[in-house]
Amino acid sequence: MAAKLRNFGTPQWLSPGRAFDIAFNGDPIAVRDGVRLAIGALPADVNVVAVKGRRKRLLVSDMESTIISCECLDELAEIAGIKPKIAAITERAMRGEIAFEGALRERVDLLKGLPVSALEDVWCDKVRLIGGAKEFVATMKAHGAKTLLVSGGFNFYTARVAAMVGFEAHQSNTLNIEGEVLAGTVGEPILGREAKLEALERGLAEFGLEASDVLAIGDGANDLAMIQRAGMGVAFHAKPMVAASAGFAINYGDLRAVLYLQGYRDDEIVGG
Repeated sequence: MAAKLRNFGTPQWLSPGRAFDIAFNGDPIAVRDGVRLAIGALPADVNVVAVKGRRKRLLVSDMESTIISCECLDELAEIAGIKPKIAAITERAMRGEIAFEGALRERVDLLKGLPVSALEDVWCDKVRLIGGAKEFVATMKAHGAKTLLVSGGFNFYTARVAAMVGFEAHQSNTLNIEGEVLAGTVGEPILGREAKLEALERGLAEFGLEASDVLAIGDGANDLAMIQRAGMGVAFHAKPMVAASAGFAINYGDLRAVLYLQGYRDDEIVGG
């Protein structure tokens, strides 16, 4: 293992006591795996990043459990008194065990008749930003990146979160309503894994970018296609299959850690 850890440069602190860069010579994967083995159970993220093109020009981000800390559908289910039942379906879908579209229809059907006011209750009582969310988006925008929020959730929430955090555009699903209650159906077509990838592709075409210019981030199986397409695909506190398949993983840090991945120092972080 010692051979894998030779030829390291001097650590350059991006955030004192929190994040640093260190240059090295050697095979990137072997070095990354060697460092991870060396630190053992230390709660630290280790990623290998190429210097060229490190700061990305398009951000495509999942919302739930990535920008906000909750799953809104699960919180609606709590109000309906069926959270364990719906949360179990959510977990299976996010792990990639069942198709997202069918899982969404099944869960929404279980909420049929729930008062529309429950949407506002979840917004007020449950929706909270993950640490560093505003700084993450603001800093990338300040350095010229375009920003897009993509979600398999609902536009009632994505519109508000996008405005709060500063995303320039957003896409998500529509909950159908009958009078003052939820109809138990979702507007078609359902926007899931493929729609997120298509949003990334539209961004490339619209802004004249390459996949290497993109940072895509998420935590669930329906984020995996866009994560694998992006030059910097980040699994953020993700399900195991996503973390194993992504090029980069943040398991301990908040969203500021994704700025450090791009080489930003604390004094460059907007609002930090």
